Formats: sequence, structure tokens, C-alpha cells
Amino acid sequence: MSEKQTYPVQLIQPDGRRVFDREHAALVADVGAERLRQLYQDLVVTRRIDVEATSLQRQGQLGLWPPLLGQEAAQVGSAHALHPDDYVFCSYRETAVAYVRGVPPEQLTTLWRGAAHHCWDPDTVNMTNANIVVGSQGLHATGYAYAAHLDGADLATITYFGDGATSQGDIAEALGFAAAWSAPVVFFCQNNQWAISEPVTVQSHVPLVRRADGYGIPGVQVDGNDVLAVLAVTRQAIERARTGGGPTFIEAMTYRMGPHTTADDPSRYRTAADTEYWEHRDPIERVRLLLDREGLLDPEFAGQVAATADDVARRVRTATTQMPDPDPMSMFDHVYATEHPLIAEEARQFSAYLAEGAQS
Repeated sequence: MSEKQTYPVQLIQPDGRRVFDREHAALVADVGAERLRQLYQDLVVTRRIDVEATSLQRQGQLGLWPPLLGQEAAQVGSAHALHPDDYVFCSYRETAVAYVRGVPPEQLTTLWRGAAHHCWDPDTVNMTNANIVVGSQGLHATGYAYAAHLDGADLATITYFGDGATSQGDIAEALGFAAAWSAPVVFFCQNNQWAISEPVTVQSHVPLVRRADGYGIPGVQVDGNDVLAVLAVTRQAIERARTGGGPTFIEAMTYRMGPHTTADDPSRYRTAADTEYWEHRDPIERVRLLLDREGLLDPEFAGQVAATADDVARRVRTATTQMPDPDPMSMFDHVYATEHPLIAEEARQFSAYLAEGAQS
């Protein structure tokens, strides 16, 4: 019995040429010159944010940063597929999704500087803050989606996670619940080939998208470095969820070009040859070549994109370096929705400690 073959959906080749795919090209037929340019600008700007934040961490301005270098298309393409009332449940790497959803650049580093428990108000953009507990956001997204369904809301949720999270029980439970109750949730796996230092082959000996089969959930594998293909398959999944079709599992094949976080050294566990292979499949260069082929990359537009990226990077740096230190006691605020005796006791002890230190 032959194994099921999996081919990633692709609409733009690495050299910028379009791929003829009648089904998926139709899903992005409305993406004309201006929208394509906007996608390119978002890719460039979010990479610049990432590079700037990484530099800020290296300079001691941030305690930690989780780079997204190389994964921009998976995030920008999927974020552009969402409706304003859809809700995003992210992991800790979805900076590009946050930017596309409208999070001000000045708010992107607050948590990572240690100035607050969060970066932005989730309700202003319908997107949660960074979630460090690997895989738990799958349950949050499924629960929210099911509750919204019970309330009669025509919306979808999307949850982002990496290949390593597919080995977490939380993701398995979320898939099982979503399948059983047809929750309107999209499971978006960014397979960036590495779960910190472990390759994806440790997570599964078959494509991760095939895990959806066991739950009776439709699954699709997409070239995660192809912004148009990602936009197409995510639109399809979101529409299916919003119209009562239930959950979908998307596996976006991409690559984490940098470290897992700035506390990591990827040279200890992967070779330069691995990275070089993916450098030739860069998501930004792919769209740049497409724009150039189609006569849409004129000097004026290129200058506008560069100026926007410079301005956003400046805003990130200025906001980070000028961010005021928080009141130490504020760390106990908003931990629970209501007062909690353990937190209250910890706050009392810490206040006494601060008072003692002030007297010495």
C-alpha cells in the first residue's frame, strides 16, 4: 500500500515566476498590483522590525527576543487572510502577524524589555499577546471559537504554533475537541524545521499535516515562504470555519533562519549547508523578483518601502530605549482576573522587602 503523497501548495517560485494552480490561484485572483505591493512592504517592514529588535537585545536593551527571520511570508500571508473580527491566538514569534493586525510598532517590545506582562491590549486588535507555554494557545483558540459558535457569532479563530508544539498534548487535545464539535478554528503550524535544537524529523516521520487525518480534519501543506500561496490556503480555511465547515490544519513549510531565541546558538546543532539551501528560497526576495518581472518595482516604490521600514525601525528603537521602568509592585497586577490570596501574599512580602531595602 503506497503512502499518501504530500505536495506543498505554491503560487510563486523562488525565482519569482508564477505557478499555474487553477484552484488556489482563484483564491487570490483579487490580489492586484497594489495589494501585491502592500504584501511586499509588510514583508520588508516586519523583517526590519525583527532585525532591529535582535540588535536591541544584543545591545542589552531587551532581555530576550524570538526572531522570525525567514518566516515572514507565513505570517504576513496568513494575517492578510483574516477578517477584523477573527481572533488570533499566537505563540511567541508572531511579530509580523501583530504588525499586520495593527499593533503599533512602539508596543512590540514591551514584554521583552520586562516593562510589563504584555505588549498590547488584545481586544484592540483581536490578538493575544505572546504565549510562552508551548502549545497551550491551541486550546485557547478552540475554546474561544466554540464559545463564539454557541453565541451565534460568524467568526473564526486561528492559532499559530511551531512544529515542536505538535508533540504537545495541548495541541492534540485541541485538535480532538475542535474535530468533535466542529469548532471554527484554523490550526496554523509554522514548520520552521527546528524545535529549538531538535529537527522536525524527531517530531514526526511523516509530514505533520497528515496528523490532521487522524482527527478527521482537512489538512493542507503550503510553501510557507510563498506569501500568495499562504494567503490563498488561509483564506480558504478561514472561510470554511466562518461558514460552519469546522477546523482546518495548515502546515506552512518554512525555515527559521536565525536562532530559536537570542539565547540560542543554532550553529551548535545545524550546518551552514542547511541554512544555505533555504537562503535561496527567501520569502522577500521571491516577491521582489515577482514584482520586478511584472514591472511593479519602480525606484519610487522601492524608496517608499525602504523609508517606511526605516521609520518603523526608528519607532521601535526609540520606544524601547525610552521605555520607563515599571513600578516594581505592578508585576502583581492583572495576573488573575480577580484577587488571588497567593498573589496578595507575594505582593505583601515583596513590598516589605522593598521597604527594607529602602531603609538600608
